[in-house]
Amino acid sequence: MTVATPVSVAFDKARSEGRAALVGYLPAGFPDLEGSIDAMLAMVEAGCDVIEIGLPYSDPVMDGPTIQAAVQQALELGFRTTDVLRAVEAVAATGTPTLVMTSWNPVERYGVERFATDLAGAGGAGLITPDITPDFAPEWIASADAHDLDKVFLVAPSSTDERIAMTTAACRGFVYATAVMGVTGTRTATSELAAPLVERTRRATGLPVGVGLGISNGDQAAEVASYADGVIVGSAFVRVLLDHADDREAGLRALRDLTADLADGCRRGR
Repeated sequence: MTVATPVSVAFDKARSEGRAALVGYLPAGFPDLEGSIDAMLAMVEAGCDVIEIGLPYSDPVMDGPTIQAAVQQALELGFRTTDVLRAVEAVAATGTPTLVMTSWNPVERYGVERFATDLAGAGGAGLITPDITPDFAPEWIASADAHDLDKVFLVAPSSTDERIAMTTAACRGFVYATAVMGVTGTRTATSELAAPLVERTRRATGLPVGVGLGISNGDQAAEVASYADGVIVGSAFVRVLLDHADDREAGLRALRDLTADLADGCRRGR
C-alpha cells in the first residue's frame, strides 16, 4: 500500500490540478547559507511544489560543472552538514515538502540515525540518495522508517526491470528517474530514454515518478510533464545564480522568472 506523505500529497495535488509537480533543487550554502535560503524561498513563492536541498560534498557523484562550481563555493565558505538542516528548517516552515539530496558519505560520517533524527526534527520530508541503492542501505531504510521520512532512490535507463522493481519497492514519496546517463547539467533537448523509463517504472509502482537531469526551460518542462508526474530542475536554477553573482536581487528576480516559466511548462504539458 502506498503511504501518503507530504511529498506524495504535493504530487497528488498537482495531478488533481491537471499539471505535473515542479521539483526545484539548489545546494545549501550557495552563494552563502542565507543566500541559498532566500533563493529557495523565492522558488517556493514562484511555483515550486517540492524543494530539494543539496548537501555540498567534496567528491560529488552526479554533479555536473554548474552544480560543482556552486558546491565548491559553499565548501570554501566553510559549509557544514548542520547548515543543511538550517536550510531545511527555513524552507519546510513554508509548508513546502523539503528533501535533502546528498551523496551517502556525509550521512554516514554524520551518523545515519543521528542524521535521520535531526532531519526529521528540522521538518525535512526525507532524503534523495543518488549513489546508494536500497540493497546497500538497510540502516538508512530502518532509520527513515523510524522517523517517518521519505526514501527516494534513483532508477536509470540502464536499470533492469528487476532492479526497478527492487528500487521502487523501497521508495517512499516518489521515484527519481534519471532521464539521461551521466552527470547533471542543462541540455538543449530532453532524452528520448526518459518516457520509456517512466513507463517501465510505472509498471512496478503506484508512486509518482519524477524526471530529472537536463531540464532548463518551460518548453522542456512541458515535454517531460506530458509523461511524468514531476519535473525536476537543478542546474538551470544554479546557473541563474551564478550568472547574477554580482547582484543578488537581480538573481532572485531571474530565479522567480525561471521558476514561473518552468511551472507554466508543467501545466502546458498536460
